[in-house]
Amino acid sequence: MNRNLENIDQITRRHFFQHVFGRAVGFGIGSAALSMLMSEESAAQAGGVLTTLHHAVKAKRVIYLSMVGGPSHLDMFDYKPILEKLDGKPVPESLIKGERFAFLRGVPKIQKSPFTFKQYGQSGATLSNLLPALTTVVDDVSFIHSMHTTQFNHGPAQILINTGFQIPGRPSFGSWLTYGIGSESKNLPGFVVLLSGSSQPDGGSACWSSGFLPTQYQGVQFQRRGDPINFVSNPEGMNTETRRRSIDLINDLDSAHLEKIQDPEISTRIAAYELAYKMQSSVPDLIDISSEPESVHRMYGTTPGQTSFANNCLLARRLVERGVRFIQLFHRGWDHHGISFNTDIVNGMPLMCGQVDQPAAALLKDLKQRGLLDSTLVIFGGEFGRTPMLQGDPTKSMGRDHHIKAFTVWLAGGGIKAGTSIGKTDDFGFNSIEEPVSVHDLNATCLHLLGIDHTRLTYKFKGRSFRLTDVEGDVVKKLIA
Repeated sequence: MNRNLENIDQITRRHFFQHVFGRAVGFGIGSAALSMLMSEESAAQAGGVLTTLHHAVKAKRVIYLSMVGGPSHLDMFDYKPILEKLDGKPVPESLIKGERFAFLRGVPKIQKSPFTFKQYGQSGATLSNLLPALTTVVDDVSFIHSMHTTQFNHGPAQILINTGFQIPGRPSFGSWLTYGIGSESKNLPGFVVLLSGSSQPDGGSACWSSGFLPTQYQGVQFQRRGDPINFVSNPEGMNTETRRRSIDLINDLDSAHLEKIQDPEISTRIAAYELAYKMQSSVPDLIDISSEPESVHRMYGTTPGQTSFANNCLLARRLVERGVRFIQLFHRGWDHHGISFNTDIVNGMPLMCGQVDQPAAALLKDLKQRGLLDSTLVIFGGEFGRTPMLQGDPTKSMGRDHHIKAFTVWLAGGGIKAGTSIGKTDDFGFNSIEEPVSVHDLNATCLHLLGIDHTRLTYKFKGRSFRLTDVEGDVVKKLIA
């Protein structure tokens, strides 16, 4: 490596914008692309701050399937026969005494699930008829039925599960991971965010923020329309050969200037232009899923050129193959209060499950047949669950309110003990009563699978050492193969 490039990772984003950005935009490369590209080059060279991992590595990368809105565990994963017996009757007051809900008031009525449940696979996992594709891979999955959180509003709960704290400003899981161990990709961001569904999460970009970590570790959101990253395409009149020649000329001038004044900012600029050029070829090739065989499209249910969770799942596999460390898919639309058609349980749940079931199962099958599942940790879940009590008018629609004391998350690959279920809720699916798992426990376990002790990956900010799991979290050893 050129000795003048060794300090690239010492250049902060603010320093870069103050001293380099003004000159860079004159050549037609936008700020977002340049800052991201420079950051990824730094991460690839630095390899993260952890030169030695804390214990054996079981997972090398993460695909996080974030179901935004709070999927109902009671209608997908957690069958409760007593809800059928007590359907329409007031909930026992002892169950809800002292509890707070987002919308429910008084003594609401019990609501059974309108869906049927069966056991599947050698593991005997119980799933509803909303998830036919997941039943075919159920023995590759481990279910946590006893998840719980502290935040019953969407934004804070989403930020909490992603950053370990309910208020914006902390680094997200993907940021902590790329800060810790860097990325294997030199042509793409180490942390990529893909959105689908009705809109972005309520928590917004705080869910993939780098917080107080250097911004080179922030998640890079691929846009749903147009170029996935701004300015990755050449402007009209600029072809690849002309772009290469212009970058060569700029870098020759910069190199001469670097030899003269030894300013590390110039090294940063050289590296940014080089990576920008690489991205112009790597990104279009990445997002062109039309090159995939027809059998792959049938398996995922993808349609090239569309924005969908299915397309994003296929993109996630392609990103994994290219060495990206953390890929997070946010799919919004799970907020089923029963206010209107498609926002209730009867109509809305089949709609959302129909969008995610086949692609999620296909992703596991695809990774497995390519030999990537063992080294890729796949996580599926929302920010909280749903109440066993009815919200809304049962003669018009059926909804469930936000619920923080019990919900289900599943994991696969990456060192997870496949075909297992841990935790248990009470007869109503209301309280986690066996092996409760908090948001911090989940994140601690995922970091452990990646070879990281969650108590030792820290960053000092305002006089305190922070970590993803705040001041809590225990590794759930029963989940680990």
